Amino acid sequence: MIGVISFPGSNGDQDALYAVKQDLGAPARMIDYRESDLSGFSALILPGGFSYGDYLRCGAIARFAPVMAPLREFAAGGGPVLGICNGFQILCESGLLPGALLHNKSHQFTCKNIFLKAEHSDSMITAAVDTQKL
Repeated sequence: MIGVISFPGSNGDQDALYAVKQDLGAPARMIDYRESDLSGFSALILPGGFSYGDYLRCGAIARFAPVMAPLREFAAGGGPVLGICNGFQILCESGLLPGALLHNKSHQFTCKNIFLKAEHSDSMITAAVDTQKL
């Protein structure tokens, strides 16, 4: 079972849940940010959206949510966790991922395509990527 964690203001949670169920054909359910039992999940997704108002440092606020302590335990035990957009911010700002988020040059919202290249194929997400063809 894959869990999709929903925080106040999230708007990508239904899309993530749909993608897991319909596109991957995997069992999944929504997890409310107030839940504290993550047993039975094989992977967790923190979706994109505007949780806590995107401009308010969502991860700094989300780190106090009841779901975060069991999420830390899940990740520490080797459980796969995927943070998408705002979910990635939550993982960084709550201390689950190392590093820091930086402002862009313009300090303004920018919407454009960014093309990524997989440098390694030794992770769960990049395992099917043939890096020799890139």
